[in-house]
Amino acid sequence: MVTPCAASPASPAAWSERRDDNDQKLRAPVKKSRRPRLRRKEPLRPLNPCLLPGDSGVCDLFESPGSGSDGADSPVASAAARGSSPLLSPDQLLAPLELQTFRDYGQSCYAFRKAQESHFHPLESLARQPQVTAESRCKLLSWLIPVHRQFGLSFESLCLTVNTLDRFLTTTPVAADCFQLLGVTALLIACKQVEVHPPRVKQLLALCCGAFSRQQLCNLECIVLHKLHFSLGAPTISFFLEHFTQERVEAGQVEVSEALEAQILARGVAELSLADYAFTSYVPSLLAICCLALADQMLQVPCPVDLRLGKHPEAALQDCLRKLQLLVAINSTSLTHILPLQICKKCSLSPSLK
Repeated sequence: MVTPCAASPASPAAWSERRDDNDQKLRAPVKKSRRPRLRRKEPLRPLNPCLLPGDSGVCDLFESPGSGSDGADSPVASAAARGSSPLLSPDQLLAPLELQTFRDYGQSCYAFRKAQESHFHPLESLARQPQVTAESRCKLLSWLIPVHRQFGLSFESLCLTVNTLDRFLTTTPVAADCFQLLGVTALLIACKQVEVHPPRVKQLLALCCGAFSRQQLCNLECIVLHKLHFSLGAPTISFFLEHFTQERVEAGQVEVSEALEAQILARGVAELSLADYAFTSYVPSLLAICCLALADQMLQVPCPVDLRLGKHPEAALQDCLRKLQLLVAINSTSLTHILPLQICKKCSLSPSLK
């Protein structure tokens, strides 16, 4: 049988030590001191919109954020916080191609994306829209394209934004006063897929001059995701432009520098086509190969890209190429503002485009 030990008389020193322990247990917790906030010595520069003249209105409809937005939430401040400039320098644009990755996985990725193309391609996105027209779509995208550039976002994010927007328009009628909110919501959804640091909701709402609330944007985001069944990884023009560029370099048709310059110019042409509703009838791979072919023509590349790479009908290729030529002819001045200076100097319009 276990019996308790007899209590031994405690010494005064032991009682003192025990009392000190109890005092420490009953002592209030010490509040940790916060680190001092680093305040910016100089105010951030406000967004300075650059009005780009153009006959078609694709690039001259850019509006700056409302005066109610502070500098910390401006796109310029956001791009600076990520360590990137709103307009990338030519050295950043002429990044080295990952040819080894292309040799290992290029054809498999292309075949997979090409098979998905028809599933993610929206047809007649404005057919069910009583209030949204091709003109209002052009105005919205003409506003979103410079905004995405000022945020320092990738071209892939822009292509996904347009795809998300058009696919949602095929499913749900949208009121005219909510169309801008749909645009920034599509941009947010696209950036969450691609960008490491997507824009904050507060920044996007500031671009709308406080016309919408945070709850409205979050609710619309849930509606868009539900209507699209969370199928968001669409093949884009950006992917096919990169694939065709790597394929022609791997085949030894052009030098790396020439191929990258043509890709940048083709990206600028494709950027113009995103705002034009007439080009929504073409799948991204067809648009990409035609933009690349037109870029080769404008840069006078000795060995232009083969239009048969995408395996599209000849009639569709020629029709798309003719419309792109007209688009570039109308917006040639705007295109020079989009492109880096070194490419603009090499660019020459053929007599058929003037």
